[in-house]
Amino acid sequence: LEYRYNNEGNRDPALNNALAKIYVDINKEPEAFLKNNKFYDHRVVGKYCENRDSYLAFVAYREGLCDQELVEVTNNNGLYKQQARYLVERQNSDLWAYVLSEDNKHRQQVINQVVQTALPESTVPEEVTQTVKAFMTANLPNELIELLEKIVLENSLFSEHRNLQNLLILTAIKADKRDRVAEYINILTHYDAPDIAEIAKSHDLFEEAYTILKKFKLHEQAVKVLVKDIHDIERATEYAEEVNEPVVWKKLAKYQLQHKLVKESIDSYIRAFDAEAFPKVIAAARETLMFDDLVRYLQMCRKKIRDPEIDSELVHAYARTNRLADLEDFITGPNCAQIQLVGDQCFQEGTYEAAKILYNNINNFGRLASTLVRLKMFPQAVDAARQASSINTWKEVNKACLDAGEYRLAQQCALNIIVKPDELDELIRHYENAGHFDHLINLMEHGLGAQNAHPGIFTGLAILYSKYKPEKLMEHLKMFHSRLTFNKVYQACESNLQWSALAFLYVHAEDYDKAAKVMIEHSVDAWDHVPFKEVIVKVNNQDLWYQAVEFYLNEHPSLVSDLLSTLPRLNHTKVVHLVDKAGHLPLIKKYLVAVQQTENIKAVNEALNNLYIEEEDYDALQDSINRFDNFDAIKLAKACERHELIEFRRIAAQLYKKNKRFDQSIEISKKDALFQDALKTVAESGNREAAENLINFFVQNNNPHGFAAALFTCYDLVRPDVVLEIAWTHKMMDFAFPYFVQVLREYTSKVDELVNPKTKKPKQQEENLEQSGFQTGPVLEQPPSFPGVPFVSGIPPGMVINPLNHPHLVNSTGHMGITVGLNPGINQPLNQGINTVLNPGLGFAPVVPGQQIDFSSQPGSSEFSGFIGFS
Repeated sequence: LEYRYNNEGNRDPALNNALAKIYVDINKEPEAFLKNNKFYDHRVVGKYCENRDSYLAFVAYREGLCDQELVEVTNNNGLYKQQARYLVERQNSDLWAYVLSEDNKHRQQVINQVVQTALPESTVPEEVTQTVKAFMTANLPNELIELLEKIVLENSLFSEHRNLQNLLILTAIKADKRDRVAEYINILTHYDAPDIAEIAKSHDLFEEAYTILKKFKLHEQAVKVLVKDIHDIERATEYAEEVNEPVVWKKLAKYQLQHKLVKESIDSYIRAFDAEAFPKVIAAARETLMFDDLVRYLQMCRKKIRDPEIDSELVHAYARTNRLADLEDFITGPNCAQIQLVGDQCFQEGTYEAAKILYNNINNFGRLASTLVRLKMFPQAVDAARQASSINTWKEVNKACLDAGEYRLAQQCALNIIVKPDELDELIRHYENAGHFDHLINLMEHGLGAQNAHPGIFTGLAILYSKYKPEKLMEHLKMFHSRLTFNKVYQACESNLQWSALAFLYVHAEDYDKAAKVMIEHSVDAWDHVPFKEVIVKVNNQDLWYQAVEFYLNEHPSLVSDLLSTLPRLNHTKVVHLVDKAGHLPLIKKYLVAVQQTENIKAVNEALNNLYIEEEDYDALQDSINRFDNFDAIKLAKACERHELIEFRRIAAQLYKKNKRFDQSIEISKKDALFQDALKTVAESGNREAAENLINFFVQNNNPHGFAAALFTCYDLVRPDVVLEIAWTHKMMDFAFPYFVQVLREYTSKVDELVNPKTKKPKQQEENLEQSGFQTGPVLEQPPSFPGVPFVSGIPPGMVINPLNHPHLVNSTGHMGITVGLNPGINQPLNQGINTVLNPGLGFAPVVPGQQIDFSSQPGSSEFSGFIGFS
């Protein structure tokens, strides 16, 4: 086998496996062969060696990186040291996880060998790093601490390794080994102090963090831990005294300020000579009212920086500490203070003396006036307001003087206010709320004479008169109505029930509708007949006319007719209904008569007719009925029918007759023995029954003269046999005889006409023609002839000729002539191609013989089967 391996170069795994097994069995340097030969199967050979020599099996597995087999053989044979060294050298995280898992019962023995042997022997940093990482991953802090102590604390190659020192301290922190943490931070010197301190703080190891920071002279962070985490301001102050560095004092001052230790904070900032935090220091000093300490701090700040806020706050601090002399000296010297802003602050805080000095320094007379008012220096305040020349300043000083009872000074201010229209209402309200009515009126009266007086002053005074001195109101309105703002005065007058003044304003504002309405609704105070008539004719809302009529009917009925004569374009029907409802129609009779003469209105006519009935003026009623027919005749007839005067009943009969109610008319006339009226009514009715009834009435009442008159009047209506019967029965033949004579004459004439056939046909034909609408033309004695035109004869009158059956009617051009019926025995030519024909002389009505007829214009012609016939 050696020959084939060495001379032939056979690298077959089976050959190399056989060699390895023989070397192991005969113990011929098997370890060297296993380490140097790379061609055998390590798992096969290792398995072969397990029962013969476990160490050789370990070597075979190690060379072949057979992790699982190696761990198993070393565990089974107690080769923990070899396993530990292999783990460190292998640097495989998965293998470490498998070995360090809780399920591995050999874990502790392996860990012990790693800590005691394998890792201390290692000189490769990566092996150490990987091992530590594996312990951390397996969450073995105690074992990790032991491991790191072995590496770091003992004199080894990695004793001063920064990461390992950091890891040792961090592991002790996480394992909650406070005593060891304190020991480590004191012994070790190469760890990252700031990071370790932060981690210690995160685990509430504040003293340890402070120790670390102090050891490494991180003073700012150390004092921070003292004040922020340990909360020991006293120790922090002692520490600052000890190190005496500005940065420490600054940090301490910041935390003192946060804990409201303003005085201590200011002292610390002064020792730190730090002016950067002045906004916070100022705010804290303001809040705690430590202005004396603030003065010291701001004086220090001015030595370092120039800032308007610092100078302004120093001025304010002088004012708050009442160091007015220092204040005045400061603002008169070089400075960049915001005097206006500080003055406003002093004013708001009530330090008015300081504010007065500041405002006076910058000539702010408006704010100076306000300040002087607070100091009760009213004359000086008025002078300052005059220099300020500001409306707001005048208002403020006026109010203060008024509240203080300085009325003369208040008026001086107010005269400068009332000339501003926008400010007048507020001024008036203030005076009124204070109850100074007389002073206010006096002020407004003085304002009338001002050069720049505006309508608001006149309006305001009018309202004040309305409220407090109504006796002066009308005089003021009459003098200055053209300079008033009417709407405001309207409201005042209405609120104070001053109706006469309100109507006066509406009239002068040309709001006639409202003026009329006020006069109507408040007539006791505002109405007068003549002015009302002048107003009512100018209103736009015509409904007010009728309200006025109703108002007059209720309160001044005797003047209603005069009012109606004034109003134009009235709805007379509406007026009649309105007055009739009130029961005062007689009061407007004159008006009704005047309207009736120009307009035939039903309501007016009926109203007058009713008045005439009430007044029993039948002549006027008769005249009204005859001249004006637009009324309810039946209604009036019924009213007159029941009247006790016969003339009115006679009018009722006339009305019935006029409206074709003949029976009612006849009955009324019969009752009142107005036989002539009854006869006329019957004759006009044309009713035979009514006529015979009237004849019977006369006969039954033994009135032969009425009987004779009825026969004459109703001649065409009564029947001769009926008359003969009545006359003979009641022995009134003598009175009926004239009637029978007339009847006999009429019948004789009719018989004569029948016996003699000669009648006036032409005349009758002309009458028929006129009735039919045809125009008559000349009658031709002999029809004209048309040479060359064929003739037709022997056609009965009215017969329709069909050209299809009479081909000889075709004219020379091939067109048909019109088809007409011709009287027989007369030859009549047919016109060629035209729609006219001449009657041959024996035509029938309504055609006059010889007349030319245009068929296209005669709708009376008949059409049969598409052809026109004519008789």
